Formats: sequence, structure tokens, C-alpha cells
Amino acid sequence: MDALLSTFLAAAMAEWGDKTQLLVMALAARYGRPGPVLAGIFLAAIANALAAAFGGTLLNGMITLRAISLLVAVSLVFAGVAGLVGNKTPDMGATWRTGPFLTAAGCFFLLEFGDKTQFLTAALAAQFDSLLLAAAGAAAGVAAASLPAVLLGDRLAVVMPLRAIRLTAAILFLILGLVVAVNALRLV
Repeated sequence: MDALLSTFLAAAMAEWGDKTQLLVMALAARYGRPGPVLAGIFLAAIANALAAAFGGTLLNGMITLRAISLLVAVSLVFAGVAGLVGNKTPDMGATWRTGPFLTAAGCFFLLEFGDKTQFLTAALAAQFDSLLLAAAGAAAGVAAASLPAVLLGDRLAVVMPLRAIRLTAAILFLILGLVVAVNALRLV
């Protein structure tokens, strides 16, 4: 259960104000149909989360618990640094001639592949040695962060202070990463 909650919180925090959330806003505004866009995003989130969690569970058997803790620390710091870097709305899918479901699934999968959420998911799956719970938590966290973007579209940026939320999450990731690193290295 810890894997489910941890990956849900990490993914939900990592996605706020991220380029993928900006993509979701653009797709929602473009198509005006939140259902197919959200379904495509959820499919892509599940695929990315399963791939990351699978990689993480493979790592669990190959490296020590201390190394896994350091991996979690590095992924948290990576998420924090990535959150401090500004994001712009990606222009992916603008010329695609597919419908909202395929466009959302394809664009989201490509944009999310190798993103900080995948690294967090892999690290937490390695820590908890849980493929399905880590993947389910990450996919649900991505969906939870994407839902307001799909429903509000471009208005989300007006209603919510995305930059402030993204920076706050980045600072929290950095602090958590440093705490986990200090504990993993047994400096305290």
C-alpha cells in the first residue's frame, strides 16, 4: 500500500505545471471533448507507469537497499531540478490528423517517456519491489493532475497559479531528495 500512495503523491506533484499538463490543456482546448482526451492520457499514463515500474522492480533484485535509497534520492532531486526549469506549451500533435483519443495517447506517451515522473515511478517501484501498486499509483497520480487540465483547458492557467504550484513542488522534491540522500548515506 505504501508503493501505491507514494507513487500517487509523487506523480501527482510532479505533473502540476509540467509540460504534459500544458499539453493536456492545449489538447482539451483544441478538441473541446474532455472524455476522449482524458481516456488517451490515462492509457498513455498506464503504459509509461508500467514500463517504469517494471524497470524499477528489475533494479530491486540487482542493487542493495542503500543503493535503492540513493536512487530514490537522485530521482527526487531530478524531479526538483526539472520543476525549477520553466516549461512552455509543447506544440506536439498540432498537425496530427488523428482524433482526440489517439492524439492525446500518442503525444502524452512520447512527452512523458523519460520524464521525471517515470524516474520517480521506477525508483519507488525499486524501493517497494511492487510493479502493479507502483504503476497504479503513478498512473492515478498522472490522471489526477491531468483531470483539471482536461476539464478547464486553457482556463486552468488563469484559475490556478501553475508556476507557483510547480515551484513549490520542486522545492519539496529537493528537500525530500536531500533528506533521503542524507539518510541513505548515513550522514546523520
